Amino acid sequence: MAAPHAVVGVEGDGSDSGPNLSHLSITDEKRPQFGTRFLTDPRQVFQHNAWDNVEWTEEQEAAAKKKVSENSQPLPPEKQEEFDSRANEYWNDFYTIHENRFFKDRHWLFTEFPELSPQGSLSHESHPEALTTDGGQQNNLGQEKSEGVADEDFPGSSATYRILEVGCGVGNTVFPILKTNNDPGLFVYCCDFSSTAVELVKTNPEYDPERCFAFVHDLSDVEANYPVPDGTLDVIVLIFVLSALHPDKMQASISRLARLLKPGGVMLLRDYGRFDMAQLRFKKGRCLSENFYVRGDGTRVYFFTQDELHELFTEAGLDKVQNLVDRRLQVNRGKQLTMYRVWIQCKYSKAPVQAPEMQD
Repeated sequence: MAAPHAVVGVEGDGSDSGPNLSHLSITDEKRPQFGTRFLTDPRQVFQHNAWDNVEWTEEQEAAAKKKVSENSQPLPPEKQEEFDSRANEYWNDFYTIHENRFFKDRHWLFTEFPELSPQGSLSHESHPEALTTDGGQQNNLGQEKSEGVADEDFPGSSATYRILEVGCGVGNTVFPILKTNNDPGLFVYCCDFSSTAVELVKTNPEYDPERCFAFVHDLSDVEANYPVPDGTLDVIVLIFVLSALHPDKMQASISRLARLLKPGGVMLLRDYGRFDMAQLRFKKGRCLSENFYVRGDGTRVYFFTQDELHELFTEAGLDKVQNLVDRRLQVNRGKQLTMYRVWIQCKYSKAPVQAPEMQD
């Protein structure tokens, strides 16, 4: 297996992907948006920066499992507790150091998640996954629900389409949405564990309090209030954020978020998959628990399988729309290095309200 050498931050640029590992898959879904450049001749590997849907050999997968097993001795419980209790401090330090220079804006979002685009760009023909189980009435249902809560006093109460991003960082998802989606009924909420990150969002010249509300929130604190009532959000976005939570807190956090969705609303996730290059790069002494690690800066990361995520979402009462592995072989042509990435992408929806049957 080509050894991954690239320096890995807390996420990729969102267009990366990794190997198709059979034990990750629960479906045979194919990606309609990505997956257009295939490596058919290994001698041509350095002709492009990346290749889609690259399969691992049995030897490569065995080597990855061996690498993870070798570095899976958990740290002592007192050290694990320290990283858990100081998580806010570590993320604040991260954003104090990097500010808005670390991540790129995620313009790939609108290809992968058309739910974030202007409503006019969503069509049943081009994006059938946007349909709800009652024949595609998601938009109408959402508007009716919005009108029903318009009198309540909360930010964006008069909006007809509401998006919440959890773990917004410095706004690399929020600001592309605001710039791209000109729907006058749109309102975007965004929150982060780090008060430093939220302050960077609010002081960004592109922050518009008429269309956006940024707030500090700990996703794992399920008793903490959100600034919107339950049943009022059309879309919830989780991009490389669930993996930062302690695994024991993930289910309660997803279940709490699910309550915020309208009937027909959708939760969108993109996060690290098992045996991603970032996982294979961890050295001994960095493992907190199985597939859960601490980086050198104190921030933490978990690496998922599709089955794990499916269980989290369905246990929260949501229905699967999409659950797939995004696979890519990244190439550094200058240094002649190859790097295997594994992301998992999910869409899970809340069952829409069914119209009552007509009586004879």
